[in-house]
Amino acid sequence: MSVLNYVLLAVKNPRESAKLYSRILGAEPVENSETFVLYVLPTGLKVGLWLADEMVPAPRPAGGSELSFTIADNDELLRTYEAWKTLGLKIEQEPTDMDFGYTFVAADPDGHRLRPFVRAENPR
Repeated sequence: MSVLNYVLLAVKNPRESAKLYSRILGAEPVENSETFVLYVLPTGLKVGLWLADEMVPAPRPAGGSELSFTIADNDELLRTYEAWKTLGLKIEQEPTDMDFGYTFVAADPDGHRLRPFVRAENPR
């Protein structure tokens, strides 16, 4: 059985993206080079920021997938929303109730979608 534990994001500038992702993830990278930055999160999930020009095959444009973050409650979600706006993330969806919970969507400078959410009590 395979285990999904690694996410790679194609970025224009890994070190520049790392400045943002260190704040979003609340972690420092374990590897940090011109072409690749790697985070190993407390859950064991690895997040890599790879220089798009070096990836083979070439990556397609970002935006068709999302990184999702579980948030404890609505107040924390709103604090996250305000903090991410100050980081300069593009807000693609304002905080709103959806069938699965309370959420918003932001995009990083490379177009990767980031969705924090508070799980609804009875999601559909």
